[in-house]
Amino acid sequence: METKLREHVGRQIGKLARPSRIIWADDLPKTRSGKIMRRLLRDVADGREPGDVTTLRDASVLAQLQQNAKEA
Repeated sequence: METKLREHVGRQIGKLARPSRIIWADDLPKTRSGKIMRRLLRDVADGREPGDVTTLRDASVLAQLQQNAKEA
């Protein structure tokens, strides 16, 4: 599945946009109003500690995402 996804991105957007790794998640970190917190996604992808997470709707989503990133 990951190979197919990388190939699809390469065909549709371009080879430079092809992701080097893919982190699977059941949900994304969102605010109480439902906005996706892209800053936290970047922190997880870069292996940094997330900053302020007080506005998260469900903090367990971030913990699961961090665990999936370690396994990837």
